[in-house]
Amino acid sequence: MTFENIPFALGLTLFAGLSTGIGSLMAFFSRKFNPKFLAGALGFSAGVMIYVSFVEILQKAKDSLTDLYGIKQGYWTTVIAFFAGIGIIALIDWLVPSFENPHEMKNVGSGTPADAGQKKLMRMGIFSALAIAIHNFPEGLATFIGALKDPALGISIAVAIAIHNIPEGIAVSAPIYFATRSRKKAFFYSLLSGFSEPVGALAGFFLLKRFFSDATFGLIFAVVAGIMIYISLDELLPTAEEYGEHHIAILGLIAGMMLMAFSLVLFA
Repeated sequence: MTFENIPFALGLTLFAGLSTGIGSLMAFFSRKFNPKFLAGALGFSAGVMIYVSFVEILQKAKDSLTDLYGIKQGYWTTVIAFFAGIGIIALIDWLVPSFENPHEMKNVGSGTPADAGQKKLMRMGIFSALAIAIHNFPEGLATFIGALKDPALGISIAVAIAIHNIPEGIAVSAPIYFATRSRKKAFFYSLLSGFSEPVGALAGFFLLKRFFSDATFGLIFAVVAGIMIYISLDELLPTAEEYGEHHIAILGLIAGMMLMAFSLVLFA
């Protein structure tokens, strides 16, 4: 297995992670912020992630593992790895307290300085940054491995994760800005939380590098599909509906699936 795509894969992962900074900038101009647009964007991201997970990533995992282990054992291995991915991200959700958990995020646009003291707001922002950093580790590995194996697939994953990182950037920067009145500090913590994605990608790569094989990629792809499905159903769609109307979120979801479907056909 060659790794000539490493710089490209790392660049995509960095782009996806640091998109939290976009959310930070949006928080600074919240009066001009359109929640319906974000709802559609989050629904779009969920559509891309759900479609690419079931149609492309999980299928690649199944093909790889059934070629190695036979149809029945390979299929079972794919299914177990898929639900293991769901279990991994669900366990992370369970370990992170719900108040600071970005997957339990409330509509951050409704907060004001009067809602809490400066210390409480600062604590909220710091813990949100820490929680998001923890969640971003497996997301970073998903983007990196996807791009390493298939650059076109990596781009799709990176764009979807970048969109869903925007409200996480808002969740970090808004309370820190209201607590400190420092845009620089709020922007810094927002970027720092997203920087854990390339860090997680590199850490996972160097830990698993010696074990890379067709079987390893098959297992990782199945796990990645499970992680992305969980994120879509647990975070993206609920947050999209909270920011905007139900139909806007669903239209975004369908648009994301359609774009992903057409792109896969064009580059097939």
